[in-house]
Amino acid sequence: MMKITKQLTSWLAVLMLTLFMASCSKSAPELVPELSLSTAGDLSFAGNSSSSSFRIVSNTDWVIATSQPWCTVNPASGNGNANISLSIAKNNAFEQRSASVTVTAGSLSKNFNVIQAAGDSLNIAVSEYNLAQAGGEITVSFLTSGNYTVTVNDSWITKNAAKSLSNKSESFTIAPNKSIFKRNGTITFTTGGASKTVSVSQTGLSLTIADDITGVPSDAKTLVSKMKLGWNLGNSLEAPSSETAWGNPATTQQFITSVKNAGFNAIRIPCAWNSYVANEATLQIKESWLNRVKEVVDYCYANDMYVIINIHWDGGWLENNPFYAKQEIVNNKQRIFWEQIAVNFRDYDEHLLFAGTNEVHADYGTPTTEHITVQQSFNQTFVNTVRSTGGKNGYRNLIVQTYNTNIDHGVNFMTMPTDRVPDRLIVEVHYYDPWDFAGQEDSGYKTQWGAGYTDVSTWGQEDYLINQFKKVKTKFIDKNIPVILGEYGATRRSNLTGEALTKHIESRNYYLKTVTATAVANGIVPFIWDNGATGNNGMAIFNRNNGNVVYPDMLQAIKEGAVK
Repeated sequence: MMKITKQLTSWLAVLMLTLFMASCSKSAPELVPELSLSTAGDLSFAGNSSSSSFRIVSNTDWVIATSQPWCTVNPASGNGNANISLSIAKNNAFEQRSASVTVTAGSLSKNFNVIQAAGDSLNIAVSEYNLAQAGGEITVSFLTSGNYTVTVNDSWITKNAAKSLSNKSESFTIAPNKSIFKRNGTITFTTGGASKTVSVSQTGLSLTIADDITGVPSDAKTLVSKMKLGWNLGNSLEAPSSETAWGNPATTQQFITSVKNAGFNAIRIPCAWNSYVANEATLQIKESWLNRVKEVVDYCYANDMYVIINIHWDGGWLENNPFYAKQEIVNNKQRIFWEQIAVNFRDYDEHLLFAGTNEVHADYGTPTTEHITVQQSFNQTFVNTVRSTGGKNGYRNLIVQTYNTNIDHGVNFMTMPTDRVPDRLIVEVHYYDPWDFAGQEDSGYKTQWGAGYTDVSTWGQEDYLINQFKKVKTKFIDKNIPVILGEYGATRRSNLTGEALTKHIESRNYYLKTVTATAVANGIVPFIWDNGATGNNGMAIFNRNNGNVVYPDMLQAIKEGAVK
């Protein structure tokens, strides 16, 4: 019995080993892959660079492929569940674009599309334009992915009516360049985050053209004979900061017409230029200022008047510097200014005259050799510069000044500039003698002038006046050099009262009449100084606001003197 039990136990052990070996040799069951993505469908992006993410849920290895290089993923392969970063580059194209993203895990594959809008892109066909002085129209063609704006950065470039977006072009008008300087401007196109600039350059007026005598046939003597009585638009366009800075209103056509109707057929317009430069490095005068001076000149032309424009005090950069140390720099600046002035007024006929300077002086004493030499170099620079511009300026009558526009200094020291055109120069002097009557405002001034009056200066009465103007006639007029009396006058002492005021007004009118008559008698054209001030110490004839004559007696005295 015991032997049977041992055999059974051995047999069962063999059977169990056999079954165990059989189970070990049998193949493991095959894994079923799984794959899902967190994206519910296609993904859309704006045109700029951006990023997003999605999640992979998988039980096996996986890889990701994108169809376009602008769409990238990280990581691009892995095992099991993972978060995937999706990066989209900026769309520099002008159209929408798409890419497919495919995730493969074993035998499974899932995909979605990435759709990106057109970028904020801009492409300019031609970004640089060069135009001639006359200007014209340019058309800028471009490509853009959407709406855009146009910014014109210079007033001489004008955007025309917008073309349709599909046409992808804009047109611009370039105004004529009235300066001798080349100018550069820009037009900026902007769409979203993209911006492109178009450069526009334009040449200036020709500095020199051929001489043209058309419209300027009269020599100096003939032209001056046509000017009967002159008037100064004082304290207006020569004010350094603005035309109205010294209290006068802006000049109007109506006002200039009033001056003409009052009996004046010539106007001297003192002008500042250095105070109105647009570029200190080049000394280019502001176009707006040149246009304003031309506007006032045109007011005079509309009344068939003769007009003089000059370089006046203007802070004294020229007027106060007759010194060797300043000679070169002042002459250079004067040349640059007169090139611009002369070219801008080159087409005006002989009704327009240029006067080079004003009252150039170092002090009020007798000039030294240095003072005279430098001051007369200013006259020569002026003549040379204007003539060099050609056109009507080749023959235009020009006015040059004595030192400090003083009669004695002119008689004793002045040498006329050389001119390549004969008989086209005019001399200018001023007269405010005696100063204690004519202009002095502090204590000690005199209120009367002339024979028969008592509160008069010890000098500068009728005989002095007559002798001064005779010297002008002998020095210049008898030698066929015409002369204008560019400024003269006497301040009105309106603070006086009673008999003192009456006598002052009588003697002042007598002075104005006598100076005017003496000038005319000697062939000198008088230009009365009017500073626009009608109160005490003023020199005005007119109310600048409405053109009315404020002091008819003053006007009458001047007109009576002019016909003597």
